[in-house]
Amino acid sequence: MTTVATLGSHCALQVLKGAKDEGLGTMLVCERRRESLYRRFGFIDRIVLVDRFEDVLGERCASELRGAPGGPAVLVPHGTLVARLSPDQMESIGSPIFGNRRMLRWESDRGLKEKLMREARLPLPASVPDPSNIRTLSIAKRQGAAGGRGYFLASSGADYRAKRAALVGRGVIREGEDLYVQEYARGVLAYLQFFHSPLRGDVEFFGADQRHESDIEGLARIPAGEQDAGWTPSFNVIGNSPLVLRESLLEEAYRMGERFVEASRRLVPPGMNGPFCIEGVYGADGRFTAFEFSARIVAGTNIYMDGSPYYSLLYGEPVSMGRRIAREIKEAAAAGSLDAVAA
Repeated sequence: MTTVATLGSHCALQVLKGAKDEGLGTMLVCERRRESLYRRFGFIDRIVLVDRFEDVLGERCASELRGAPGGPAVLVPHGTLVARLSPDQMESIGSPIFGNRRMLRWESDRGLKEKLMREARLPLPASVPDPSNIRTLSIAKRQGAAGGRGYFLASSGADYRAKRAALVGRGVIREGEDLYVQEYARGVLAYLQFFHSPLRGDVEFFGADQRHESDIEGLARIPAGEQDAGWTPSFNVIGNSPLVLRESLLEEAYRMGERFVEASRRLVPPGMNGPFCIEGVYGADGRFTAFEFSARIVAGTNIYMDGSPYYSLLYGEPVSMGRRIAREIKEAAAAGSLDAVAA
């Protein structure tokens, strides 16, 4: 019986519940301060306590993962792994990682991210390499999976410098930290969730979500005259809500997912395997503009722990993204081809 492991954060509950539903073993690498939460759930077979998530790189944790029932545990990456470890550290993990661990480097680096999205022919907002050249409303973003923390809007070079200095002063971003700037795309936020199965050769559309960000979202409830001009609102993600796309938009969503998988296969072989997300907005003309991608399961899939409506159409039963991952691992292990989905 193969064991599925993950870090105790982000979407661990969904991942491990899905694994248990598929009859697999479950292991959680958990910071001690979070232990009381995860002890509540009986579908977690083993909890490996660490002082901090970076300890997943240490020998004690590596030994636990190697010695899991059924052979080395398959580690399912999520946003916390990307946020807490460098690309080199992620690639050095000895246990099999579900998907393609090299894709996580491309997610973590804004330049590589833009290159891959352009290779996939996704419609992108223009990037602004030199913040002094900001001429229209733009957004500054941190590298990696920061969950929106430290992002800010700027309409000019001077505006950028003032807001950056304020965030450095508050300790939100570091002095000298490299930020990525792109023109701000207006429209309805839509985070499109996909799964690519190398076993079946299919790209599946799982669902869509919207993210609720504090405190930019609360700004709309404050009259313009009462808004503090010296305040730099945050884009820190607090939660997610479901979004059902117009059916006429689904065909292009599938095409974007397929182009992304094809591009990743060319640039980052063997390509994007498992769950991923293309993130952007739909404008007034119904066209999608992509500003991000995530090369692993995203927290927005947590809203579909009992299955997404689109997966009900595909599978005829409730299937969460966590369970879809586990099913892929289970099928690969049964066929003796686990290295096709986890390496």
